[in-house]
Amino acid sequence: MTSSSDVRTPSRPGTGLTLRGATLGRPGAPALEGVDLDVAPGEILTVVGPSGCGKSTLLRTLAGLLPTQAGSVEQDGRRINGPAADRALVFQEDALLPWRTLRANVELPLAVKGVPRGERRAQAEAWLDRVGLAERARHLPHRVSGGQRQRAQLARALAAAPRVVLMDEPFGALDAQTRAGMQDLLVEVLHGTGATVVFVTHDVDEALYLGDRVALLGTGRLLSVRGVPRPRDRTAHDDPARRVLRRDVLTSLGS
Repeated sequence: MTSSSDVRTPSRPGTGLTLRGATLGRPGAPALEGVDLDVAPGEILTVVGPSGCGKSTLLRTLAGLLPTQAGSVEQDGRRINGPAADRALVFQEDALLPWRTLRANVELPLAVKGVPRGERRAQAEAWLDRVGLAERARHLPHRVSGGQRQRAQLARALAAAPRVVLMDEPFGALDAQTRAGMQDLLVEVLHGTGATVVFVTHDVDEALYLGDRVALLGTGRLLSVRGVPRPRDRTAHDDPARRVLRRDVLTSLGS
């Protein structure tokens, strides 16, 4: 078995993301307007809000897939004008290439970066080991479960040492037990990478468990950004500060 210490960590820490007066969405049909938001280097920012409020639009704008209609979106003070290798995007659908083994899928971003074959194979195997898939490295995606495919997608996203990981409800299609396991795994594997994470979810408890802060979106606007009480504890439902925050988030969702 490969030790998780063999997994390469980024040479640079996570990066800061900044939106100033940003209007996001399609021309003539903005999803969010006047957004001012700072995402600190290395933090996990979770984003919640009602359906259609612009969560995915925010994520795609940060990824460089959608231009702003007004205002600015920057990474470490430089305007985001398109996709970049140091920003990884993880979707709810696993998006693995069905004709490539799990190992070959994880190798893909390393191959794009020009990492030599032997080195990228070793790194891919180390990441698969870290997410508990070492014994399935040679399996095709259709031969493993949905949770295992999401583990492989997480390994692929982190293998190339991105400075930003943008996650669009990646665990939304999983059953409750698998989802909880993926949440724990995400926290575990992110530890020490330094990556900045923006994580979109409909699940309030997921947002409060994973996030260092949670951004609340209303229809067409950013309502607030709130710090999440720590330590991270799945059973801390009776903590007064957490109860208040959970109530506020549910209110913002109209629940």
